[in-house]
Amino acid sequence: MTPTALLLAAFAALPAGQPAKPDAKLRIIVFGAHPDDAELKAGGTAAKWAKLGHEVKLVSVTNGDIGHWREAGGPLAKRRTAEVKAADKVLGVTAQVLDIHDGELEPTLENRKTITRLIRDWKADVVIAHRPWDYHPDHRYVGVLVQDAAFMVAVPQFCPDTPPLKENPVFLYGADGFKKPYPFRPDIAVALDDVIDAKLDALHELESQVYEGGALGTEEEFRRVPPASDPAARKAWFRKGHYWARRDADAADQYREALAKWYGPDRGKKVKYAEAFEVCEYGRRPTEAEVKKLFPFFD
Repeated sequence: MTPTALLLAAFAALPAGQPAKPDAKLRIIVFGAHPDDAELKAGGTAAKWAKLGHEVKLVSVTNGDIGHWREAGGPLAKRRTAEVKAADKVLGVTAQVLDIHDGELEPTLENRKTITRLIRDWKADVVIAHRPWDYHPDHRYVGVLVQDAAFMVAVPQFCPDTPPLKENPVFLYGADGFKKPYPFRPDIAVALDDVIDAKLDALHELESQVYEGGALGTEEEFRRVPPASDPAARKAWFRKGHYWARRDADAADQYREALAKWYGPDRGKKVKYAEAFEVCEYGRRPTEAEVKKLFPFFD
């Protein structure tokens, strides 16, 4: 048997798992590169899972300690950790920030083990991450590390200090706009109209990024934002003009066909806000029936 055939046979031998029971508590883990990425890509869907009583963890793989034009280092890392914990409290999910320097994430064996252990410890049914094609190296390497973990989570002798998963999770990519080597494919689209206020309120907590511009902000831009002493004005400013507040409306228009698939043509065309996900070819490949049980939001 050729090496390629052996590898394919190994993937085929991974536990396929059974579709989640309708009343089972699902466990979902989302990996973002920085303390904001998981919330942006999947915060609305995370809130929907949480409202139904499922367990969701959003992991920031780096601590964001250079993600500001004026601040840096340990104080910024602590600030961004506090921000993301406040945001995830609004969403009703668990937050974790790894102590890896922003801009310095690499696809090392040590980091692969860290990601593998996190997925195992959470006993994940669904794992969401960046695609490994992105403008930011941290984003790319989160995608690579999660892809690498997709096989290793089921291998008993890899990280034997944590029990391997008996069922391989479904691995998904969050949406992005990059076209090469191939564009994002919206296999699953989730309507957020019922939770969009919660998601925007959660993003409001990420002050260093939303109101201060993050790594690429400027003093001039910062002066145009309402002051922190007027949170109502800040929220109004954010919802009216910030591109983060528009992204889920843009996603609903961009992925209208996928919304129609999952919600039906009539309801799908009325959705105003959405998040979308692509099924990774690694891990378990869900049937349409299983997707409906893992994403129990579709009529």
